[in-house]
Amino acid sequence: MHPFPTETPRSSDRLLGSLDRALRTLLARPSAARARPRAAVEAAPLSEEDRALSGALMRVNHVGEICAQALYDAQALSTRDAQLAARFEAAGREETDHLAWTAERLDELGARPSLLNPLWYAGAFGLGLVAGRLGDRASLGFLVETERQVEQHLAGHLDRLPAADTASRAIVEAMRLDEARHAQDAEAAGASPLPAPARWAMRAGAKLMTTVAHRI
Repeated sequence: MHPFPTETPRSSDRLLGSLDRALRTLLARPSAARARPRAAVEAAPLSEEDRALSGALMRVNHVGEICAQALYDAQALSTRDAQLAARFEAAGREETDHLAWTAERLDELGARPSLLNPLWYAGAFGLGLVAGRLGDRASLGFLVETERQVEQHLAGHLDRLPAADTASRAIVEAMRLDEARHAQDAEAAGASPLPAPARWAMRAGAKLMTTVAHRI
């Protein structure tokens, strides 16, 4: 394992970096470092109804990856622990792969991203900052709960995606495995469990986001 940096960048540099990443997330075409997961069985032609359902579900997943970019960046920005910041940044790079995969699949399905992506990004960034200001253990706890909820959400999408849409299903399954690993890594790094009201509030917020993003 490569050693983590011993110093964090100056605050002004980190803020400029965060702004740059926000603009690239919202405006630029994402590029994946890892090859997109492919199904062992080639996807069958989808009916119009199945294509519309897959497009809506993958739009929701794309929104989740927009939010992941914001959350990880805000948490990396908030911590004064260089090693922890590096962990957040490394996980964020894996989430960029997810962002690229879902964007590509949306194009293939003839579906569009959410029109509210700037709003989702801003909200997630704000939540990440709040979590970071509560301390590193709380920030890691927030990350654990977020990733666990996302893992459950993706498992639900595997139940809902058309069986014939093996292309989308391969992407979602790979994402689910990554999210589970991110939660395990954060837990091992010393996360503090979130209180039940915080978990319930996160679930309610996620439900609102996924319901709106399914359509808009």
